[in-house]
Formats: sequence, C-alpha cells, structure tokens
Amino acid sequence: MTAGNSFGQLFRITTFGESHGGAVGVVIDGCPPGLEISQEDIQKELDRRKPGQSAITTPRSEQDEIHIQSGWFEGKTTGTPMLLLAYNKDAKSGDYLHLKDLYRPGHADYTFQQKYGHRDWRGSGRASARETLARVAAGAVAQKYLKEKFGVEIISYVEQVGTLSAPPLLEESLLTREQVESNIIRCPHPETAEAMIDFVSKIRDDGDSVGGVIRCVIQNTPVGWGEPVFDKLHADLGKAMLSINAVKGFEIGSGFSGCALKGSEHNDAFYAEEQTDKTKSVKTRSNHAGGVLGGISSGGPIYFRVAFKPTSTIMKRQETVTVGQEATEVEAHGRHDPCVLPRAVPIVDAMAALVLMDHYLRHKAQNL
Repeated sequence: MTAGNSFGQLFRITTFGESHGGAVGVVIDGCPPGLEISQEDIQKELDRRKPGQSAITTPRSEQDEIHIQSGWFEGKTTGTPMLLLAYNKDAKSGDYLHLKDLYRPGHADYTFQQKYGHRDWRGSGRASARETLARVAAGAVAQKYLKEKFGVEIISYVEQVGTLSAPPLLEESLLTREQVESNIIRCPHPETAEAMIDFVSKIRDDGDSVGGVIRCVIQNTPVGWGEPVFDKLHADLGKAMLSINAVKGFEIGSGFSGCALKGSEHNDAFYAEEQTDKTKSVKTRSNHAGGVLGGISSGGPIYFRVAFKPTSTIMKRQETVTVGQEATEVEAHGRHDPCVLPRAVPIVDAMAALVLMDHYLRHKAQNL
C-alpha cells in the first residue's frame, strides 16, 4: 500500500512538496536511458502552467525554474531515477491567516483535517494545484520521448468556459500547439476565445470563479497499448485526469452522448487502407470509440473531455464553520485563479503523456 503520491508502474513518478513549502518536485523512476532532453525542454511546459502568466490567472509571481538533480548527464537521461525540483520563491503565507481556523466551502480543508488531524493551511499545502508543477515537469519528459520515438502529438485546449463553448473543429487532426497558445485562454477558436476572456475577466472582477471543459486530442498512438481488464488505457486516462485538482468529470470518445445512439450508429466500421509502401492498414470510418477498443489503443486519434469545477477559493462571502464547529462566514482574499482552465491545459497534456509512456513500457515488457 502507498500513500497515493505515486503514479504509474514502469514509468513511475512520485511528487512531493506543498504550495508554501520550500520546493515542489518529482522523482521519475523508469525513464529509458539515452533520451536527449534539456532543462529548457521541461521549462517550456512549466511556463505554460506557471502562475502570473496573464491577466486572467493568479498574480502569484513564480518563475517555476526547474532543476534536474539526477538521472541526467551530458544532456541525456541515464536510466536512473530523475529528480526534478523547483523552489518556491513568492509564497505569502500571511494571505491565509484568516483561513487558518475555518473551512472553505468546496475546498479540501475539512477533509484534510479529518483525515490527518493536522493540515497545512498555507495555500492549502498538498491540496494546492501547485503540486501539479511536478506532474507537468515529469510529463514534459514523457512527451518528448513519445514524440521522438513514435511521433505522438498530445494537444489539449479549452473547449468550454461556463456556458460558452467553442464550435467543433472540423480539422482537429491539423490542430497545432501554436493555435492553442495563440491567446491567453488557450482556446484555438479566436472568436470564442475572445468571448471567454471577457467572461472570465468579469467573473474575476466580481470576486467569483467559473469552471469549464478541456478537450484533449492525441494523434499517432500505436495500436496495442493498454490492458484488456482492470488497466484499460481509457480507465488509466480517466484516473489520471480525475486526479487533477478541480476535475469532476471525464468522458472518452462519444462519452455520454453515445447513450442516445443505436449500435448500428455508434459502431465504427472498419476498412483497409492502402499505404504508400503498398501494404494495408486497418482504419475506421468514424471514431465514436475515441481511439480505444477493449481498453487497447486502436491506432486512431484518442480524444476525451475533462470537466473542471469553479475554483473553490473566491472573494464572495460564504457560510461555513470553524475548526471548532462554530457557525461563521468566510470571504477569502489572496491570489487565486478565477478560472483554472488556461493553466490546466498543460496539466492535461502531461497526465496523458504519463499514461501513454507507462503503457508503452508495459506493452514492450509483455510483448518482447
């Protein structure tokens, strides 16, 4: 039994650190040797997640500068455990003193107190989304390996904020990271992005928060990754996404909308497509399955949606109780995201990469 701080089997990560502690980091065990990677490669992903990057994110000023402390020599991974570390430099614990002896509605304050009998009230400690810095750092390593070896492309974007939804992208297979990064909300549909930014700005000015949906599209995953029973590929993707702070829902492929279809409508018909080398490969006419059949990757695009609730810590007065169970009210102040989605996009990318990397190694180990 473990305490829930590790993820994966053969590509295994263990994260550590708190929001207002000395540092946040991750140990990666099982990374294959010989991968050329730099601190800059990892930093690029962390810069997409870091606070203070735009007017609609928390103003906390952290550069999240990553340091590779082990498992890496002369620009390549060595095959031994990698330690990635980023020091906290802009923690303002005093902002949370007024929350020390009460429970914020919607947050983990109460459950942490009941589970451990003691909690770190400074920025929520281990329950803070700052922990995801470690996941993004590890995910950057996995993404580089998957892309270089298999051409796997993992691209997530903000599809919905509140009731504002981007229209379906007709050429999703041509979606690029540059399109996602073209605006601060990370929605590749310009008109919708502009409306989303205005909406989040108004929510922030009102002292409130809003949730939404992130869509992830994964191209070029080889056929055969995943296990057919308990460790289905989509089951592990679901666990990975549901482990992210504020996530309340996950659906792959047609998801809940597929319930309204008949089998004759939902089944993805197979056909054989001739390749440039005159061989044939199996394809499907549609992709309601979301690139996974029987828990195993089919070779088609993997796509899924992740639902995020509104940020719990808001500047509006709310009813609550103290640690001593006395009725009171709370009106939080400090530095918080009015909408977590823009910064959550690289977290979804990272967790998807960690699942795929682990299943690649497990597939390779089982099918010599």
